[in-house]
Amino acid sequence: MSTSREALRQHLLDVSVRRGQFTLKSGATSTWFIDSKQTVCRPEAMLLVAEAVLERCPPSATAIGGLTMGADPVAFVTAAYAATKGRHLRAFSVRKEVKDHGAGGRIAGALEPGDQVVVTEDTVTRGTSLLEAAHAIVEAGATPVLLLALVDRGGTATAMAAEAGFRFEAVFTAPDLGFDYEGSTR
Repeated sequence: MSTSREALRQHLLDVSVRRGQFTLKSGATSTWFIDSKQTVCRPEAMLLVAEAVLERCPPSATAIGGLTMGADPVAFVTAAYAATKGRHLRAFSVRKEVKDHGAGGRIAGALEPGDQVVVTEDTVTRGTSLLEAAHAIVEAGATPVLLLALVDRGGTATAMAAEAGFRFEAVFTAPDLGFDYEGSTR
């Protein structure tokens, strides 16, 4: 593991992982929870996140974004970092609901028809937010080329994405952080 990747993993463990009893969005219970935004939104980790995400972005990618709120900080820091490396990725958010005023629609930001998109999320358990965003991106005339999460805590997103015709990757999995999928500690 590279030094920066290990530093990012350690930051997630130190700042984002909590132990205890938690009820997940799915209704399942877990002995651990990860709030990846605690890492993604801190200045000492932003560049580590952006570097790790950008390393996984296919060369064909022209845009990065996903369902607001989980995707926003990942997409925006990655697009900014990419620009410093001479790589231009437009960033955007997918709204949870269609906006019926102004320009309307579900897309906010710089997504254009024909874009090759990396769909991001901070943490996934099942992957449903990634798929919802991917479908909205397709409706907007762009093509998801990768569904990418900073952390996969559930272990089901790869199969769910493949079933829908998409490729999924995670920067870190639950086992990378020392946990079994779905929150059961080792």
